[in-house]
Amino acid sequence: MALPPPDPKFVLRGLNAEVTFLHFYSADQDQSCPVLFSGASNGLIHLWNLKTRRMGMVLDGHGGKSLCWLQTLYGRDTLLSQGRDLQICMWDLAEGRNMVTESISMESAGFCKCSLLKNGQGNWLLAMPGQETSEIQVLDLPSKKLVCTLKPEANAKLGMPMCLKLWQPNSGSCPLLLAGYEDGSVILWSTLETKALCRLVCHQEPVMSLDFDSDKARGVSGSAEKVLSFWSLDEQQILQVHKTHQLINSGIAHVSIRSDKKILATAGWDHRIRLFGWKTLKPLAVLHYHTAAVHCVAFSHHSAPSERLLAAGSKDHRISLWSLYQQT
Repeated sequence: MALPPPDPKFVLRGLNAEVTFLHFYSADQDQSCPVLFSGASNGLIHLWNLKTRRMGMVLDGHGGKSLCWLQTLYGRDTLLSQGRDLQICMWDLAEGRNMVTESISMESAGFCKCSLLKNGQGNWLLAMPGQETSEIQVLDLPSKKLVCTLKPEANAKLGMPMCLKLWQPNSGSCPLLLAGYEDGSVILWSTLETKALCRLVCHQEPVMSLDFDSDKARGVSGSAEKVLSFWSLDEQQILQVHKTHQLINSGIAHVSIRSDKKILATAGWDHRIRLFGWKTLKPLAVLHYHTAAVHCVAFSHHSAPSERLLAAGSKDHRISLWSLYQQT
């Protein structure tokens, strides 16, 4: 008989707000415990000490508006945060500081999370929703200069972009962008040619989240419906549905592929976290702890497999931490 799903390794409490995004920072050479950043619906960012399992620094820079996305730059002491106040803030956290040193104003009040891609030593590309309904802008960091604007054809009727994923092909050509839209489609964009290379309609509802494995040229997306869609990208840069997985309950808020490309985790509106083998796409486990919708999941990238963690944040104000090594 299969082993029953595990219980959380531990749970972080005390936020008094919905957990909207999670991000681990853990350098491979750093054998200490990884740092977990959490964003909440009240606009606060928390840094968690996972050794003591207690809340550390609290950052307040988005005027009480919900946090959408978090990402570290350079190291753990520089943080990017995106809020529903239409601001992307850069934080200096070195030596105990909690200062906003730079900010980028956004034009779109949608729910689309930004995407970041390293583009050389000390440089990044930042993709974010643009001014027009279906528009996406790509900026250079730290200069904040506009690299390109991606606009679909006027008659496309895609709706708003809902999720973004910048990635670099192994061939070393220009960075590409995958974008999921309100109409249920995923589009592959060239940032160099500023044109859509392929469009795939893989959902009947808005694409809530997507992730992509550039090594296998395969991605996954979830939506408001009862379908998890797996799709692939061929050598002609054509997207096609590879497989679908029917869910019992509707609503996938977030999907994430672990950095070792072995496990996929999904965050469900039905309070569940689902795990899949990324190679086989077979279900591994359904983790049930939360009492409300799970908004986000994140994997730690610790070099020791036995210390890798999965974090899940929920509408119930709690963050669950799971150790998956023994089970998978």
